Amino acid sequence: MIQQRENLLTGQFLIAMPALEDPNFAQTVTYLCQHSSEGALGIIISRPLEMRLAEILESMEIELKDEKAGDIPVFWGGPVQPERGFVIHRPVGDWQGTLAVSDDIGLTTSRDILEAIAQGRGPEKLLISLGYAGWGAGQLEREILENAWLNGPASEEILFDLPAPRRWKAAAALMGVDLDLMSSQAGHG
Repeated sequence: MIQQRENLLTGQFLIAMPALEDPNFAQTVTYLCQHSSEGALGIIISRPLEMRLAEILESMEIELKDEKAGDIPVFWGGPVQPERGFVIHRPVGDWQGTLAVSDDIGLTTSRDILEAIAQGRGPEKLLISLGYAGWGAGQLEREILENAWLNGPASEEILFDLPAPRRWKAAAALMGVDLDLMSSQAGHG
């Protein structure tokens, strides 16, 4: 008997194919934080908002002691719960509300991580987003079969360091795919 592997795509990049025209996801890279038979949750890592962390800290009445932290960009993580904050970070650490995506990377939603970042004691690497992308049971698998997405290994450099406008093409290039050479038409013969 073959058992379905839970968390099959967890920790991978989900790259929007050129034909994907949904304005929420066109030309995006999503970091999949959880994937199981019940569905998937990811954070879009390629859409910075016109917002900095200082605005979020102010609205949450968290004192900003590390001025550099106040300038951290905030990303639009997806259309689900856009009022809720998410922090992808390395190392995983010991925060109150953390999902361990891998041995090195966590996804945290609790206030304590923002307080630590504001004081200059946050994780070594991080990406802050508002909202997330979610898929119901079987939905993501169906969309991948319909050529809406390309999935493959994630890179911490792309996730945390590469400028956002370059992430979509760089994530595809990890798999040897040049998105500029792909037609936006699916090739079903």
